[in-house]
Amino acid sequence: MPSTNPTPKKILVAVAWPYASGERHIGHVAGFGVPSDTFARYHRLAGNDVLMVSGTDEHGTPVMVAADAAGESPRDTADRYSQLIREDFRELGLSYDLFTRTTTQNHYRVVQDLFRTLYEKGYIIEQTTRGAFSAAGTTLPDRYIEGTCPICGYPDARGDQCDNCGNQLDPEDLINPRSKLDGTPPVFKETQHLFLDLPAFTAELTDWIESHTEWRPNVRRFSLNFVQDLKPRAITRDLDWGVPIPVPGYVDRDDKRIYVWFDAVIGYLSAAVEWAAWRGTPDAWREWWQNPEAEHFYFMGKDNIVFHTVIWPSILLGYGSGGEVGAGRGRLELPSEIVSSEFLTMEGKRFSVSRGVGIYIRDFLSRYDPDALRYFLSIAGPEMQDTDFTWAEFARRNNDELVSTWGNLVNRTLQSAYRNFGVVPEPDELTESDRALLAEIEQGFETVGGFIESARFKNGLQEAMRLAALANRYISGQEPWAMIKDDRGRAETILYVALRAVDNLKILLTPYLPFSAQVLHESLGYDGWLAGPLEFHDVEEEGESHVVLTGPYETWIGRWKPSALPPGQELREPRPLFRKLDPEMVVSEEIARMEEAAAA
Repeated sequence: MPSTNPTPKKILVAVAWPYASGERHIGHVAGFGVPSDTFARYHRLAGNDVLMVSGTDEHGTPVMVAADAAGESPRDTADRYSQLIREDFRELGLSYDLFTRTTTQNHYRVVQDLFRTLYEKGYIIEQTTRGAFSAAGTTLPDRYIEGTCPICGYPDARGDQCDNCGNQLDPEDLINPRSKLDGTPPVFKETQHLFLDLPAFTAELTDWIESHTEWRPNVRRFSLNFVQDLKPRAITRDLDWGVPIPVPGYVDRDDKRIYVWFDAVIGYLSAAVEWAAWRGTPDAWREWWQNPEAEHFYFMGKDNIVFHTVIWPSILLGYGSGGEVGAGRGRLELPSEIVSSEFLTMEGKRFSVSRGVGIYIRDFLSRYDPDALRYFLSIAGPEMQDTDFTWAEFARRNNDELVSTWGNLVNRTLQSAYRNFGVVPEPDELTESDRALLAEIEQGFETVGGFIESARFKNGLQEAMRLAALANRYISGQEPWAMIKDDRGRAETILYVALRAVDNLKILLTPYLPFSAQVLHESLGYDGWLAGPLEFHDVEEEGESHVVLTGPYETWIGRWKPSALPPGQELREPRPLFRKLDPEMVVSEEIARMEEAAAA
């Protein structure tokens, strides 16, 4: 069964990189944030060696468009939003080993090494394409071109992608393209760009994807269809913001940069390299990346599947054991699993901050507890299908499930034990019903753990909550508080069993609800961090520095195994785990906020 591992696995948790072009809303973390953190926290409890990495994606047109709107440089915009996103993720408890940025010297070095190596191996080819220019003859970056999307019909698609359907575009793909500067049609002229020769990898990719029969059906089916019609894909762009191109003929070009999608996916590797160097163990990243026994899990929304099942694997296959970074010490490993979530809508509408549909993470956490959001996104989020967030359903699940089932069990059990004994009671011999309850809950370490390992987070949480309801029925039927005077020994035994059950459930729920698990951990009389605070640290790089999000996870206690709560352990005064919400007030106030934002 899943448990503390005598031979720890190397588990890479590679999490999608959010653009540093604005604050993130709860739809973003529903897809990549909460699921990946649940997975990482579980594997740490199971005794595996986890490396969870990501950061803010700071190049490309989204950041440049935001900078233009704010009247500032792209770097200033990236600095501002990287900090905001980093702070939001800490408050939500996303336990990255390293959450960094794509504007670091380390990232540039790793990206350029992979680019240069692919070029030298012949996997990057030069082609003539058509670039956009203004009527005056100056280069017109993609971000300054808008038009109608040829795929979904969205009237304000950009020259690099459609924000409505998420498809990558070229300016010439747009219907009735126009310059954002003056509204005139752009002039298209021939220009040179570098392309990744994707067709060179068709056979290897097909065999590799077909071998992964365990992938979610939509991921595997979509990827196999895509790989059958591969074309060379541009990996440079007419931009002045991004990673410089490190090959002859392009090194000194100020008007061309590496395309953002190419540099962003390499962030999974560069962040691991940075993490190892920052810890003072510069080769440690190789234990995950150049180790055939390591397991790699990628978390993202469904609109990013192809980048992780086709394009990134092509880069890895082409690089092989590599240039400077790989150093010939083994090939870079391909993804093991692609954990792709569907879309979260809000009150029946697709998230769109500009239209007042959605809620920023920090706005949400200013009024509600992080575990309440984590619970909803795990139990009712878009794991396997598009789902809708409504304020009424959020309040109902908070009150009827978190508060009434789990919170009620904890409160009744701890209050009775604390008031009457002050310590974990010494039990008499357990009855058959006592042993049956503990046995079924302890079985949860296998069932819940198995669900999490297979990225079936909703099923795992449902099973944990079923076990909590079972313990609730046990203590309601036994009524230890009514036995204190007449049968104190039996009351002590019942409360001991209930406390053991609560202690087991605490561990089962820690990956999902880390904040309340820590509060409960302390109330049960334990010291130390089961789920401690996350930290910001400065990383120095040759005269520059940046801040990363991380945590001292090696100092956290707790293991994925049944409770050994000792009789006589002193209890601490219980604290409430969750707040009950007023459903009518929540719905009326939040809908009013949405309407106000939409009218602004």
